Amino acid sequence: MSRITACLQNLKQQNKKALIPFITAGDPQLDASVVLMHTLAGNGADIIELGIPFSDPMADGPVIQLADERALENGVTTTHVLNMVKEFRQTNQETPIVLMGYLNPIEAYGYEQFAKDAAEAGVDGLIVVDLPPEAAAEPIKLFDAAGLDTIFLIAPTTSDKRIARIAASGRGYLYYVSLKGVTGAGHLDIDGVNSKLETIRKTTDLPIAVGFGIKDAETARLIGQNADGVVVGSALVKLIAEFQNDREAMLASVSEFTQSLRQGLDQ
Repeated sequence: MSRITACLQNLKQQNKKALIPFITAGDPQLDASVVLMHTLAGNGADIIELGIPFSDPMADGPVIQLADERALENGVTTTHVLNMVKEFRQTNQETPIVLMGYLNPIEAYGYEQFAKDAAEAGVDGLIVVDLPPEAAAEPIKLFDAAGLDTIFLIAPTTSDKRIARIAASGRGYLYYVSLKGVTGAGHLDIDGVNSKLETIRKTTDLPIAVGFGIKDAETARLIGQNADGVVVGSALVKLIAEFQNDREAMLASVSEFTQSLRQGLDQ
């Protein structure tokens, strides 16, 4: 059983929902990420999504695009990202880590070598935004062999037939994108999200995490009533950017924000 599956099953037994924050590796500084990961884990995060910086993050809005730019300016590479996970694992063996990013850096690294090195570093899952299940058969074999969960996205416009295809290929959990558009955009339609979750559950027993548009404790609470987990990205990355030149204030703000999300989910 993967660390992700064990985590989500344990939460379900406790009637709790997963808090899944996202940060960009190497933002705002190369040495900030591991500290931020420990801060998130210590303040209520159940799973951490760590973004691999990329020069053309097409699914992301301006907040995360700028975070990628800062990380790339800091010289962050895929190897740096894996080393961050390895360092995090020196003192935290429990919190699942999911790498989220785009296909190009993984192709450049080499699928087989990437799977091997990611697993050795302590990565638990992968979200590759521009790798659809129709083209993922060979990568999934490599990731499965390495013990990595391949997590796929489902959009509001995804047909019922394709939801079934995605669910059959997915591992760990499914990521439902609650909004049409890029990260950080739009206004949440709670009823629409709940309706789509009902549709997805007809085809799979995999847990479903919802992301895009969750920005505070209240939206986390509302989505958490029906989802198995909530993903918070842009709101957190924006907070990190706001305090990027003051490490102490940044960590204090991230701690407070994470605690508020946890409290919202637990209500």
